[in-house]
Amino acid sequence: MKTEGWLFAGAAFIYIFLMTIYWLLAHEIIGTLCLALTGGLALLIGFYILFTGKRVGPRPEDREDGEVWEADPDYGFFSPHSWWPLATAASAAIAFVGILFGTWIIALGFGLSMVALCGFVFEYYTGPDLT
Repeated sequence: MKTEGWLFAGAAFIYIFLMTIYWLLAHEIIGTLCLALTGGLALLIGFYILFTGKRVGPRPEDREDGEVWEADPDYGFFSPHSWWPLATAASAAIAFVGILFGTWIIALGFGLSMVALCGFVFEYYTGPDLT
């Protein structure tokens, strides 16, 4: 985790450096604020990863002689052939397009999102007892 932490910390210092240059050249507050917040977020993530890496210890990915079998094999259950994530994303896109074109499209997108989310959540619950 040391490499990831230093990458984020380095990115934070780059963003803060760019923020300083941007402020000196443009004198524009919004872009400066965005770069400052981006640098702060990268610094926060880098600090968290470095702190967690010291507490947890080295992972197999961090060692030169690490093997694949040493990693945690349980990543959870993923549905390999599910179409519900696509339906959920499409209905959310319809709802967000409704912000631009009309409020009635938001209601349509919200309704489709509820149907897609229910299908996504209850995809593997079948039968009369729902088990």
